Amino acid sequence: MAKATKAKVEDYRSLDDQTLNEKIAEQEVQLKKLHFSHAVNPIENPLAIRALRREIARIKTEQRKRALGF
Repeated sequence: MAKATKAKVEDYRSLDDQTLNEKIAEQEVQLKKLHFSHAVNPIENPLAIRALRREIARIKTEQRKRALGF
C-alpha cells in the first residue's frame, strides 16, 4: 500500500499549481456528494469517504510545500 501512496505523491509533484487547484475543487465536490449520499442511503463502501479525504490532504500538502519553498 505504501507504493501506491508514493506513486500518487509523485504524480502530484509533476502537476502545476492551477491543475492542483482544479483537482482540489473537483475532489471536494465529490466528497460532498459522497457525504450526502451516505446520509440519505448508506453507500456500499464507506471507506471511500476516508480515501477521498486523504487524497485531498495529499494535494493540499503538496500545495503547502510549494508555498513554503520546499
